[in-house]
Amino acid sequence: MRVFYTAIAAVFILASCAALPPQKEVIPEFPQPPEHIMGKGTVPEEQLAAFLLDTNAGADGDFVRQLSAYYVEEAAAEGINHDTAFAQMCLETGFLRYGGLVTPDMNNFCGLGAIGPEQPGLVFPDARSGVRAHIQHLQAYASVEPLNQDLIDPRYRYVKRGSSPTIHGLAGTWAADRAYSGKIGAILQRLYEFAH
Repeated sequence: MRVFYTAIAAVFILASCAALPPQKEVIPEFPQPPEHIMGKGTVPEEQLAAFLLDTNAGADGDFVRQLSAYYVEEAAAEGINHDTAFAQMCLETGFLRYGGLVTPDMNNFCGLGAIGPEQPGLVFPDARSGVRAHIQHLQAYASVEPLNQDLIDPRYRYVKRGSSPTIHGLAGTWAADRAYSGKIGAILQRLYEFAH
């Protein structure tokens, strides 16, 4: 008798499951922008370049691809999240449109030393040097560890080491703009939506 009831229950369960509506496929959401500056980026250099060129179709494609590679390489050397650094570069340069104190020939991708007309910013000899200085400046804000490469950022010594492990601390310090970190986060979100 017990076997009979067990068999009936199994049939009832199978029939109930068959009557359930099909489950919707779960689509993962885009990753949230990382808050920590230290870490490892997830967007490949080809996608970084494509994102920038999608926003600024007038940029030199070869230069953008090389710049993207520099960001991945230089960020990895110092343990910086290259997605975050690249997004900050996009914000600071207007996606390489510039238009502020810093000009393209300065190879200054993060506004280092750009204070006003009398101090338009630092000049670096080439793009890789400019990227390295940017990464080193971020590392100064985010960490108290020593650099892995030779110091080329002249303003590194002015940063209170480890004072901003997340992008939130860059508002009011790196830039006077209190919405600065939110702007970086918004570009990061756009980057992840583009790349995924």
